[in-house]
Amino acid sequence: MEVILRNAVDKLGHPGDIVTVSAGFARNYLLPRGLAYEATAGNRKRIAQEKARLEAAEAARRDVAAQAATALENVSVTFAARVGEEGKLFGSVTTADIAHQLEAQGHHIDKRQIELQEPIKALGVYRVPIRLHADVKPEIKVWVIKQ
Repeated sequence: MEVILRNAVDKLGHPGDIVTVSAGFARNYLLPRGLAYEATAGNRKRIAQEKARLEAAEAARRDVAAQAATALENVSVTFAARVGEEGKLFGSVTTADIAHQLEAQGHHIDKRQIELQEPIKALGVYRVPIRLHADVKPEIKVWVIKQ
């Protein structure tokens, strides 16, 4: 199924791109969330007219994300946790914990923007990427120390 992207989607494309995706992905994810619309003849004509406006809006979003990224590049968060033998934590540090610490420091980041593959369960220093935009992904330092 061909769709026209309204917003940037990771590993798929940028606004205004016409991409081919499976019907289920389009019907269950892209269309209900307003990330794309169907690539009909009328929509293709409309996207040709809207392309410049979409590119300008996307550039503005990218610039805002880049400014936020410069503020986040030197940010580090520290978690003091109880540890057992071999430096393993009782519990874990999750994206929600990181988002809460960032909020306390004045950075408004949603937990879904934090790209932590799995919860942190050991002591150490971790570099965690944050997806502010499809093209802008700064990394923050997460320190997990012994309580």
